[in-house]
Amino acid sequence: MQLSMWTYPWDIQDIGLETVERDLALRAGLNMVSLATSYHAGRFLQPRSPRRKAYFPEDGTIYFQPTAARWAGLAIRPKVADVISDGGDVLRQLVRRREAGGPWVSCWTVCLHNTRLGMLHPEAVTRNAFGDANYYNLCPSHPDARAYVRAMVADISHGYRPDRIELESPSFMGFAHEYHHEKDGVGLTPEDDFLLSLCFCPSCLDRAAKAGVDGEPARKLVRQWIGETCERAVPKRRFPDFPASGLDTFLPWPELHAYLVWRFEPVTSLVAELREVAHPATRVLIIDLKDGWLGGSDLAALGKVCDGAILCAYDMQAGDVASLLEAGRAALGPDKFLGTGYRLFYPEMASPEVLAAKVKPAMAPGIDGINFYNYGLVPAARLDWVGAALSA
Repeated sequence: MQLSMWTYPWDIQDIGLETVERDLALRAGLNMVSLATSYHAGRFLQPRSPRRKAYFPEDGTIYFQPTAARWAGLAIRPKVADVISDGGDVLRQLVRRREAGGPWVSCWTVCLHNTRLGMLHPEAVTRNAFGDANYYNLCPSHPDARAYVRAMVADISHGYRPDRIELESPSFMGFAHEYHHEKDGVGLTPEDDFLLSLCFCPSCLDRAAKAGVDGEPARKLVRQWIGETCERAVPKRRFPDFPASGLDTFLPWPELHAYLVWRFEPVTSLVAELREVAHPATRVLIIDLKDGWLGGSDLAALGKVCDGAILCAYDMQAGDVASLLEAGRAALGPDKFLGTGYRLFYPEMASPEVLAAKVKPAMAPGIDGINFYNYGLVPAARLDWVGAALSA
């Protein structure tokens, strides 16, 4: 079983590679490190760093040294984070340590969630039914966005040969996704948020049309519904059973339903292209959620074009984790990698007993891996909780 922890390169630089390896292996009982190799902005409390207690990473940068030839001629190109330019190539160090008997290496790779690039390339971002840009989300239908992610995955896998690449956000993103100082005075319902997340950019409309789906009637209907939401004095559920009712919610509106079914295509085909360009020895996995379909992820379809999935069990009870993994195995089939991910944050993980109970379903036969979030963001004592949960 592959047992890993999501980790930022600045944590390894601050704390030291040997200490990190010792923590992961001896305290947490893990055999892999999942290093962020591209990431978005944020503000992080760093409880164990001897250098700082708060860190603001550069938005939308990469944490490896790119191969110039792979990016020649591309419209969208990456920026290497200063912590790598100034502090050294952590990924290269990990790969060398692996060759000397250190932990396996996975590359945690954020694909389309990139506000810096979205601001630089507004033509390549998702757009709602009103044409407003979502600068934090490059669109999986846009050719330049697709080319950017292909080059990144090819560069990482061929240049560094990690054991696997974990794809985060190769999909459409929700409207509410922690953009800086988001404001909603209306009180959006879950269906409102979903409708605002739907992309009707020219690339999506053109790609859908080539598949025989006319997205314009869907755009007009969604625009009408959002307008009605904005006119209400107080929120009102249009679809009280959403999202549990899934895409069947929209069956009474065939043109919208057809567009939503088509919406899986750009995500699935992009992941297929990423598997194709990656080195054959590197597994390509999707990081997904229970309701990943909201972002255009069809787990069964993705399982046919990549090597498997890590399903995040955030905010779930032990019984829910078991159901999540059972559904994931059914969707992926028996031969694909299936792992799960846990967040070590308080109060979600309030004690070692809570963590052990939630981890237990993932130790069942047929589960191939577990990831924990996140090495540098939690007190060191929670590493001991992980070790106890796994040994139990």
